[in-house]
Amino acid sequence: MVDTANDDEVRPHRGRAAGADAAWAPVTRSSTYELVIDAIEDQIMTGALVVGDLLPPERELASRLRVSRAGVREAIRALEAYGVLRSEVGSGRGAGTFVSALPSAALEQFLRLHVALSNFRLEEVIEARILLERTSASLAAERADAAALAELERLLAVMDAPGVSREAFNEADTAFHVAIAQAGGNALFSDMTGAIRASLRAPILEAFTKVATWEDIAGTLRGQHHGIFRAIAEGRGDDAAELTAEHIRAASDMLPDLSTN
Repeated sequence: MVDTANDDEVRPHRGRAAGADAAWAPVTRSSTYELVIDAIEDQIMTGALVVGDLLPPERELASRLRVSRAGVREAIRALEAYGVLRSEVGSGRGAGTFVSALPSAALEQFLRLHVALSNFRLEEVIEARILLERTSASLAAERADAAALAELERLLAVMDAPGVSREAFNEADTAFHVAIAQAGGNALFSDMTGAIRASLRAPILEAFTKVATWEDIAGTLRGQHHGIFRAIAEGRGDDAAELTAEHIRAASDMLPDLSTN
């Protein structure tokens, strides 16, 4: 059984030997880290490797795949960056390279870098936000429990605080939208929303710093946030979805450099 008591750590299945069910076949071309990644991916896609499983040691894996240890090492590093593998140094049961499940950090890094490089147009990011967050708000209206509603209220209080800085407002704003996705109970929506919001954190903060009428804009955003919260708290899914879409469009249009018009 996978030990998930700590979300940041994934331990191996008890009783499973390193890669016990994996059939490691030699790669047929010259060694490259992409080929090693393909070989590991094949084992994951077939179910031979699952979250918590321990990969064979680097030397053994290189021998099975008939590639260099350097190629294996580079592939492992790449898959760690993707959030697919996690390496633990040391000795004993907890040491080695494990199949992991940390998609949030990997998605966040991927989107943050590619948005910064303008590989996704702002209009595309806004459209994705609207589609995701409409659904999340509707689901939250159906599924949010008392703890989820309390967290949303806490974040609203941060944004409502007199004299709140633009940085603190931006952080609470980001957390508010992610908390709605989490309240909806769909882990994929939650991770994707968190990644998209993280990718927009810096551009939104920069836009906040440019506006001369900050208090007016902040007041508008607060009112929209409270409207979304009330719809969720009262179980009005359609209203929550529509208010969320309107809020995202309005916020984008109000802020410099974020308008899609």
